[in-house]
Amino acid sequence: MTYQRRYADDAPSREEVDTLHGPAVLEFGTGWCGFCTAAQPLIEQALQCHPAVRHVKVEDGPGRALGRSFRVKLWPTLVFLKDGKEVARSVRPRDVDELLQGLAQLG
Repeated sequence: MTYQRRYADDAPSREEVDTLHGPAVLEFGTGWCGFCTAAQPLIEQALQCHPAVRHVKVEDGPGRALGRSFRVKLWPTLVFLKDGKEVARSVRPRDVDELLQGLAQLG
């Protein structure tokens, strides 16, 4: 797994996310969000310990269907998925342990 540095404009559809196999983390945010920028070192550190986890950074905002389908309200929001099902969530993480707890739920 390679840590993604930029938020992707071309988000997968909800149907694609629901059919993912294995562990994955959806990270919703924007490149201009100060909270998102501040969280990046924590997210990168946590994901380095879990190379098998797929990391998908999704550009979010008004009218972005995937973020709305996950009821994202604040950035960054990380949704931890196991075989396309949400098992944990972290909103504006403040420390790496919070993210490691979510990653632990992925099995």
